[in-house]
Order: sequence, then C-alpha cells, then structure tokens
Amino acid sequence: MPSIWDTVQPLLVVPNWPLVAFTLFIGFPLFAIVLNVARQLFLRNPNEPPVVFHLVPFIGSAVAYGMDPYKFFFAMRDKYGDVFTFILLGRRMTVALGPKGNNLILGGKLSQVNAEEAYTHLTTPVFGEGVVYDVPNHVLMEQKRFVKFGLNTENFRAYVGMIEDEWDHFIATEPGFAPYRAGGKDDWGHFDAFEHMSELTILTASRTLQGSEVRAQMDKSFAHLYMDLDGGFTPINFMFPNLPLPSYRRRDKAQKAMSDFYLSILQKRREKASAEVEYDMLAALMNQSYKDGRPLGDREIAHIMIALLMAGQHTSSATISWCLLHIAHRQDVQDALYKEQVERFSTPDGSLRSPTYEELKDLPVLDSIIRETLRIHPPLHSLMRKVIADIPVPPSLGNASEDKSLIIPKGNFVLAAPCITQVDPGIWKNAFEWEPSRWTDPNSEAAAMYKEYTETGEKVDYGFGMISKGTESPYQPFGSGRHRCIGEQFAYVQLGTILSLMVRTLELKIDKVPPHNYTTMITTPQKPREISFRKRQL
Repeated sequence: MPSIWDTVQPLLVVPNWPLVAFTLFIGFPLFAIVLNVARQLFLRNPNEPPVVFHLVPFIGSAVAYGMDPYKFFFAMRDKYGDVFTFILLGRRMTVALGPKGNNLILGGKLSQVNAEEAYTHLTTPVFGEGVVYDVPNHVLMEQKRFVKFGLNTENFRAYVGMIEDEWDHFIATEPGFAPYRAGGKDDWGHFDAFEHMSELTILTASRTLQGSEVRAQMDKSFAHLYMDLDGGFTPINFMFPNLPLPSYRRRDKAQKAMSDFYLSILQKRREKASAEVEYDMLAALMNQSYKDGRPLGDREIAHIMIALLMAGQHTSSATISWCLLHIAHRQDVQDALYKEQVERFSTPDGSLRSPTYEELKDLPVLDSIIRETLRIHPPLHSLMRKVIADIPVPPSLGNASEDKSLIIPKGNFVLAAPCITQVDPGIWKNAFEWEPSRWTDPNSEAAAMYKEYTETGEKVDYGFGMISKGTESPYQPFGSGRHRCIGEQFAYVQLGTILSLMVRTLELKIDKVPPHNYTTMITTPQKPREISFRKRQL
C-alpha cells in the first residue's frame, strides 16, 4: 500500500517553467484571437453598423488603415457599404462615407458628437490649455471669431508684399538655390519639395500672422522650440498622448517656453505702444473680449498663436509641395501658369511687377491649380468626433434601410472622410487624375461642386461669422460645418503668392509625382521628392 508521501510527491515536482512560460506566451494570444473571431461571427449586434473583420484584438485594422486609408476606405465600402466600424488600437471607429456620411458627422448635433473629446489629448499638450479643443464648443467658436477679426482684407493686402520679401530673401540666401544665383541655362539644381517648402511657409507665416518679433527669432532659438513642439504632433502622440519618452518631455518644455515667449511680446507691446500699424494676429487678438465681458487673456492669446503656427504651417507646406510637384511634372500647366503671370503683370521694361491681393484672386490658372491640388491631396484624410449620444443612421445613407435603422452607439468614435468623395469616380470625371482645367470649365462637375461648397446651400453662423454650411458638398478641402477651417482665405493668399513668385523665377521639372506618405498627421509626399530647377530663361 503506497504511503501518503508516495501520493503527494508527484505533485511537488518542480514544473518546467520555460515550458510553462512558452505555453502561456503562445496560448493566451491564440485564445484572445479565437475569442475575438467568435465574437465577430456569433455576437454581432444587427442594429449597429457592421464591424470590419479582424483577427487581432486591439490592433484591429490599424495597419491597413494607417498604410493607405484611401485603399482601405474604398475596399471596406465595397464590402460593407457606406457605414461600417473598424477597430483602431482599441477604439471603435465608425466610418460614414459619401456626401450623406460627411453631413451626418460634420453637420452632427452637439448633443451627439463632440470634437473636443476626439482631439484634446493631442492638441492641448501642444497648443496649451484654455484654447481650441481644451474649451467647450461655444468658447472655441468665440475664439475663432477673434482670429477671423485678424484675417481681413487690409491685412491680406499687406501680407502679399511680406511674402514676396521672404521669397526674395529665401532664394538669395538658401544654400540649395545656389544654381539659381549662378543663373546659367545649364545651371540645374535640386531641392526637396517638402523640406524646402516647410521652411519657406513657416518663414512667411511668421512674417505675416505671427509678427516681426517672432520672425526675428525664427532663425535662432524659436526655431528649435518649434521643432521640439512639432515632435509632439505625430500619430503616436494622437494614439498615446502621455508616454514617458524624451520627445514628450521636449514637447512639454517647448510648449511652456514658446508660450512664455509670446507673453513677453504681449507685455512689451502693452508697455510701449507703437504708432506703426501692426498687421499680425497678435495685434488683432489684443483687447478682444468674450460675449460675457471677460477679456481674452494673454495666456490664451499665446496659446492661440501657437495653434495658428502649428496647424497652418503643416497644411500649407504640404499643399504647396504637392502643387510644385504637379506643375514640375506637367509642363503644359507650368507654361500656362507662367503665361498668365506674363499677361497680367508685364511692365514696359520686360520685368514682372509685384501682384496685389485683389489681382491674385483673379488668376484662373493659378486658382485652378490650387483647387485641384486640394482635391487630390487634402491635408487631412480623416476627421473624427466622439459619440456622446446614440446616433440614428438615416435610411438614405448607404447600408441603412427603411425597415432596419442602424444606430451608432455612444462611446464609439465617428470618422468622416471627405477625401473619398473628392476622388470618387461616381462623382468626378477622371477622378484620380490631376487636371486643373476641370475648374476653368463652367459646365464641369467641379464648378458646381465649388459653388455648392462656397456660395450656395444653408448659411449658418456658429459664432464666428456667416458661412455656407457645405457639409453635403463632395468638395471639402478645408472641412465644413462649425469646425470648417477659418484660415482658408489666408491659405489662398500664401499659396497663391508663393506659386506666382516661384514660377516667375524658376523652371521646374520632375519625372513623376511621388505617392502619398500616410504615416504623418498631414498627408505629405513620399521621398524621393526632389524637383530639378534652373533660373527661368526669359
């Protein structure tokens, strides 16, 4: 008869811990994947939009979406319809495509969708507290009204000359443009479209919107602060806002230093008022007050200035880069753009005089190039909101029907993708081709789209001035609804002036336009993106 020890001893054998660890390492992920697949197959809620099938929980469709959102959206629309949900690093993202989908999200009620909860974890550490998405929506609308006060015709007229001065200085001093200064017809050089335009746009923005004090520091310490702050405006910061990384610490340190820098400018201006007219945004924001009588604080002004610098610089540098890449590739369009400059601005001695703000607005070739570039390459491919109350999907939208209404549940995020309607073959002729001439044809679909976006439709004042709502327009390069970008007119001034001056000065060429880089917050051109140039031979 075995003793008690003989019975217990096998239970006390030391386990093979490496084997146990390996089993757990393999077993738990496999179990999670099996459970995730089973849940999708057997526990789907028929009253909610279909969920994009995915094997790995938490990760979901992050890779496919992040690598090529256009391809992802079109493929999922073909499979699931206009409304579907995908998993993005643990977040349930419900997409609503097409003009009706854009309207559902971008024209959504404040009681149902919330932009602050979608973006504040990214923007507040960079812009600062008390502005943009760190405040309730009605406060943001008032802050947009303050900014719009500074985006006026008088300032725009002054900005054209300032941008021209910056371009003249840039091409005369930038080492990469030495072949231009040599001036011979065989003196070809190369410049990286995005890197050089990023530098030029921040210089022009600082000279115009930011003020002389900021521009004076742009080649010194301020530029380093900007780079550190810019390092906190990336996709990883959007998904994981508080990681213990050196870049995050540099972001926080730079934000405070930049904020204090603006405060010091404001203090000096208040202590010693100048008789010289200031056309910058600081001058426009000083002495503004909210509707309840509370003055706009200097710290708020500083943070608004940071927001203007960061948001505007990224979008403008990407757009001007795409414009240059396309006209360098399409010599016929480049020739037409140059011819337009010669016809409008030639002087008796054969030179080209400076354009004015009003004249820049009346150049159809230039205008069509900017519009078409924004159609093909909108800076943002996805616009998000947090769902704070269940949203019924109207029967007219995609896969909804009269007898089966879908509900987007509270807690999901919703995602609008105007970029898809801007290249939808069902809406646009030769949708994926960059063809500016579509905008100069009064009978084209493009002319009707632009009119709908800018002139017709419901007029709404969300608190910063009357605008066309435009949420159902297939063309929305600056967004629509209450969060429509108020910097649209300044963008046209900056882009139009730079393009006009560059095509007068340089001949450009490139073998092909590079594909999109979707790994950054703003859609930029992939490397290589070097444009060949020489001094224009008159």
